[in-house]
Amino acid sequence: MHLKITKKAGDDYLKRVVLDMQSVLYAKAIRRILAQDLDEYQVDIAKTPSETVERCKILHADVLIMEVTPFTPWQLLERMSLQAKVKKELPLCKYILLVDEKIDKEIMDNVKWSKQQNLIDGFLFTSVSESYLAAVVDSM
Repeated sequence: MHLKITKKAGDDYLKRVVLDMQSVLYAKAIRRILAQDLDEYQVDIAKTPSETVERCKILHADVLIMEVTPFTPWQLLERMSLQAKVKKELPLCKYILLVDEKIDKEIMDNVKWSKQQNLIDGFLFTSVSESYLAAVVDSM
């Protein structure tokens, strides 16, 4: 069941985002960007991928943003496994993969294929502007 948590009467719906990144410093930068541009969002960081599913469940996440790298436990297959576990608990949660556009072609092709197959809701390059990142998350 997807629970919606609301603010005070008259305020917009409070959306919740969970970040799962290889670097906690990078995750904190993204949290700052989103907090700066999106007032009605609560952003939480899973410090390790093993925390991701539980953080999403506790917060009733609306959006999960996961970085994909060539390294375990941030590889695409591992990300898709986490996404499936979250989807089982929170079927309305949206999924965005964040990838370095300079990453090898096979990873990029697989991320694009995941989007084409509707396995994820979107993907972004790590080099996107702050305003574009916030706009994409807000559109989910």
